[in-house]
Amino acid sequence: MKGRFEVKKTHKSKLFAGYQIKLMLVPFLVLFFTFSVLPVAYSMILSFFDYDVMIGAKWAGFGNYIYMFFEDSVFKIAFKNTLIFAFVTGPIGFMLAFVLAWFINEFSGMVRTVISFLFYSPALMGNAYFIWQVLFSGDSYGYINSFLISYGFITEPIQWLKTPEYVVPIIIVVQLWMSMGVSFLSNIAGLQNVDEQLYEAGAIDGIKNRWYELWYITLPYMKNILLFSAVMQIASSFSVGQICMTLAGFPSVNYSAETIITHLTDVGTMRYEMGLACAMSFFLFFIMAVTRLIIGKVLNALGR
Repeated sequence: MKGRFEVKKTHKSKLFAGYQIKLMLVPFLVLFFTFSVLPVAYSMILSFFDYDVMIGAKWAGFGNYIYMFFEDSVFKIAFKNTLIFAFVTGPIGFMLAFVLAWFINEFSGMVRTVISFLFYSPALMGNAYFIWQVLFSGDSYGYINSFLISYGFITEPIQWLKTPEYVVPIIIVVQLWMSMGVSFLSNIAGLQNVDEQLYEAGAIDGIKNRWYELWYITLPYMKNILLFSAVMQIASSFSVGQICMTLAGFPSVNYSAETIITHLTDVGTMRYEMGLACAMSFFLFFIMAVTRLIIGKVLNALGR
């Protein structure tokens, strides 16, 4: 009887602990639903209306989407640039963050901490773009122009951030530099928490070098961390906007640095065409969600 009573008591304590965990999740779920789910749902609904803030919303059906895809020439440029930024800075930034974290993890404690801080510092800086504005300034005082003129490579300053051929590659470099912070730090934390006994067991099973350790032990063990890093890279690469507006101007020359974020900002905050802006934002949300699902399936394959 005593043993049965103890089993029932243990079962009740587990149920109580489960209710406590669910209760603690309530504030997060309320905030998440209020500030994430509702805005997305409202944006999706509003994208089917012609709404400019000044007058009431009028049903437009798929009119905003038809205009966006077939009549808005600037959106085509913005969509192309967004895809370029996403498919260049996303995978490269994701792999670069992990590879650098993997190498830096081999250093001793203090050295690793200092180097990690240096790589994370761009995410802490409020006006990090100022460095690149000075570097690529269009006058002779810009560091790049000054160097090229001093050594005779050019005779007059180049307008780096006002020339369509240069501005996109420059923004890609800046975006890679800016996106390293959170992904890099999460990878460092994940590598620090890999169980050393797994490497010992792997050595017994025949794993003889670091590359095999990486593929068969480290990557599967860090699957959740890698997924988090991938999601952060997706969010940053598809939502490039502030960098473009700060470096290339708003709007940029010939809309050369236009992205979906900058274009919907123009449409929503300058023209007050909120229905069209919501259509653009929901379309961006859709392609980000699809990309997230694809990457999740790829990363889940690492654990098989």
